[in-house]
Amino acid sequence: MHKVLIIGAGGVGGVVAHKCAMAPQVFGDIVLASRTQSRCDAIAAQIAELHGRTITTARVDADDVAQTAALIRKLQPSLVVNVALPYQDLPLMDACLDAGVDYLDTANYEPPDVAKFEYKWQWAYRERFEKAGLMALLGSGFDPGVTNVFCAYARDHLFDTIETIDIVDCNAGSHGHPFATNFNPEINIREVTARGKYWEKGEWKEIDPMSISEVIDYPGVGPKKSYLIYHEELESLVQHIPGLQRIRFWMTFGDEYLTHLRVLQNVGMTRIDPVEFQGQKIVPIQFLKALLPDPASLAQNYTGKTSIGCIIEGKKDGKARKVFIYNVCDHHECWKEVRAQAVSYTTGVPAAVGAEMMVTGTWKRAGVWHMEQMDSVPFLERLGASGLPWHVQEM
Repeated sequence: MHKVLIIGAGGVGGVVAHKCAMAPQVFGDIVLASRTQSRCDAIAAQIAELHGRTITTARVDADDVAQTAALIRKLQPSLVVNVALPYQDLPLMDACLDAGVDYLDTANYEPPDVAKFEYKWQWAYRERFEKAGLMALLGSGFDPGVTNVFCAYARDHLFDTIETIDIVDCNAGSHGHPFATNFNPEINIREVTARGKYWEKGEWKEIDPMSISEVIDYPGVGPKKSYLIYHEELESLVQHIPGLQRIRFWMTFGDEYLTHLRVLQNVGMTRIDPVEFQGQKIVPIQFLKALLPDPASLAQNYTGKTSIGCIIEGKKDGKARKVFIYNVCDHHECWKEVRAQAVSYTTGVPAAVGAEMMVTGTWKRAGVWHMEQMDSVPFLERLGASGLPWHVQEM
């Protein structure tokens, strides 16, 4: 059995802690740490109530490398699971290198002052992790994460060559609020309002935000209008899927969400640069975050389903083939099991499974790696057993 340190006590952090607690044959000791220890304590109480296990909590400032490294050295975990903010990826990678422990995250680094996410900052750590004999696994959520593994499974087992991939993400649930985000509001709004981007015939093509849409028929949900946006897994998949001609990412948004977002943009509330207000500097999007519901608070009354997967086209044995590899997840069922909504659940479960792959040595390589570079089969076997069954539909 292994000890794991989970840093971050939001909705996803709660799911990771619950799921690790539900795998006592793998995780003997679980420590949940956050800047706000009371949030960790609340999750620990849920875990004791639902699963009969006791986990340890701690306070840590994930921006403080020395403080985090000291906590890691004190605890001596087998792995650090980073489910804090994307801004904190680099400080946490530094702390893991300092303390000599493996690292896993679910989202790539974003600089706080630029609404831009890409892997170059984390790829720069490759040589340092290799020399230290440590492993850093990037993007072990659902998208990125499971979607990368779906693509790897298709590459290795379903196709001889893959030509196009469309990653599609639908949340058809209802939380009862006029406007709320399903994960950190600041990160969510920065992601959605950024320029769209996709890869085709060897080059990146940029588009205006939300300017391309089409109706996609999602399993378990039905047809939904979906918008082309940029998502980080595209950046690594273009490197690891030979012969790929095009890859895009699509996400659904309700009309009410889009109307609110448009108004907030028009009045400047989504700005990420500081503005002067009554003699103080404030960042509008951070102020907006303080006004919106905490994503973790949405879970109890959430209804409906998510449907996320990959539509992949290519050739097998000289013939054209098209498949849809996907998962459908129910918000209310997630609440009953781990007190979370499905968006947190679909990110947290793969993080716990990725952690299991690493601590058991099923996935073990020094350096910085992406999910599609690992063996997909053992991960997918555990994913289904851990609450996210997946399906392959011939199209």
